[in-house]
Amino acid sequence: MKNEHAHMTEVAAEAARIARSISAEQLDAPNTPCGDWDVRGLVNHWVLYTSHGLEHRALRKDLPEELTTRDFTADTDWAQQYAEQLDRAVAAWADPAVWDGEVDLGGSASPAAEIAAMLIEETALHGWDVARAVGEEFRLSDEAAAYVLGVVDSTAALYRQYDGFADEVTVPASASVFERALAHSGRDPHWTGAA
Repeated sequence: MKNEHAHMTEVAAEAARIARSISAEQLDAPNTPCGDWDVRGLVNHWVLYTSHGLEHRALRKDLPEELTTRDFTADTDWAQQYAEQLDRAVAAWADPAVWDGEVDLGGSASPAAEIAAMLIEETALHGWDVARAVGEEFRLSDEAAAYVLGVVDSTAALYRQYDGFADEVTVPASASVFERALAHSGRDPHWTGAA
């Protein structure tokens, strides 16, 4: 749990950095690596699940409808609010006991450690999506990137069943660990938004 929590902390800090780099104008950009989503829609999904969802899963609580329907970007200080919510979420997972047992996901329970792993993965992958859409780079240490790659490889088949991941993208042998994680999740690490 100690290593996983360290990766969660690193990924959350990088997500907060990317959020703070986004201008109000960039929220209206139409193109993201996530097909049908524009930047605002992607950011709202990212904020909801990687900060509020992350904390609620640790607390074994459902996300209230007020959050699932909210436009977080409507607040001018949304990025600061996101950073603060990420801090609360990471703090909620600091208790080793939270990693034990299961988390109920609307009728089906999964081990808490698996849920945490998937949320770390989502924070990193969607963090990259957001970063790339606004011309930034999402940066992770090799250790955190290797962890994300491991989670991607263990969840890819399931995600593809529900159209969560596209088909794997081929990358050269020289690709970084994080580029391999992106590629294995169906993302083109060299996506630029150009048609």
